[in-house]
Amino acid sequence: MFKRSSNASILKDKNKIIDSEEKPDRKIISLGADNAPSSTSVHSPRNEKTIIGEGVVIEGKISGKGNLIIEGSMKGDVELEGSSITVGPNGKIEGEITALDAVISGQVSGKINARGTVNIAQHADFCGEIKAKSIAIDDGAFFKGKIEMDRDPHRNIETTGGPTFKPDEKKSKVSQ
Repeated sequence: MFKRSSNASILKDKNKIIDSEEKPDRKIISLGADNAPSSTSVHSPRNEKTIIGEGVVIEGKISGKGNLIIEGSMKGDVELEGSSITVGPNGKIEGEITALDAVISGQVSGKINARGTVNIAQHADFCGEIKAKSIAIDDGAFFKGKIEMDRDPHRNIETTGGPTFKPDEKKSKVSQ
């Protein structure tokens, strides 16, 4: 059974309990209303959110279907199926984030893949790559990296009468 030591912390969000106990070489995270041990996977309905508190440090992978707010530190990947992630002002992530939307107010070093919008807030610190449908970077945010905008697959791109190259033509001119 999972025992809570004197240095354990508990966060409650609706019917979910996040309980962590520090070990010399790791931190054990338990999610669920019954406080039963589990992995660091987050599974909750879309309208609920899970908060990783400021004093919590996670190394590993988080995956799930619920919205996630990180105020603590995370080293590893976050995969949220159809949900959003918020990295709060005190939050830090080093790794890859895959989510519907992302709001970064803290520090992120790595890659963000979003099917929707990525917002880098005013005092945020981002270093890495972003691939998203839309991106907003507030004045005062630090950004160092690469941005790739996803294009709507049904959108037709019209040329403006400039030169067009067919792949074979361009290749043959270079090789001659």
